[in-house]
Amino acid sequence: QVQLVESGGGLVQPGGSLRLSCAASGSIVSIADMGWYRQAPAKERELVAVIRNAVTTNYGDSMEGRVTISRDSAKKSVYLQMTSLKPEDTAVYHCYAKVQDRRSYLFRPYWGQGTQVTVSS
Repeated sequence: QVQLVESGGGLVQPGGSLRLSCAASGSIVSIADMGWYRQAPAKERELVAVIRNAVTTNYGDSMEGRVTISRDSAKKSVYLQMTSLKPEDTAVYHCYAKVQDRRSYLFRPYWGQGTQVTVSS
């Protein structure tokens, strides 16, 4: 199996910064895409940022300009640096990866459990 474990969430004041980390482990042959989505209460999950095939970076509209995504392929990890945080950024942030696993050798989507980010004074 494949596991994604996030860390780095927490409570931050408006205007503050946070850095989220996600590490993949398990029966992994290779990883195509890694990124972050978020889901606020009563809202649909939305893209924050994703690195596709370790080359192309896409940012969602809601946080573009305030977040930077990076990836360490050797560590099977992805990071999200968030700045100028606003109360409306409060959400559960989920790590996402498109992984080729050793069981099927197919690329499948995997999700982490999520890490809570709360922006409040």
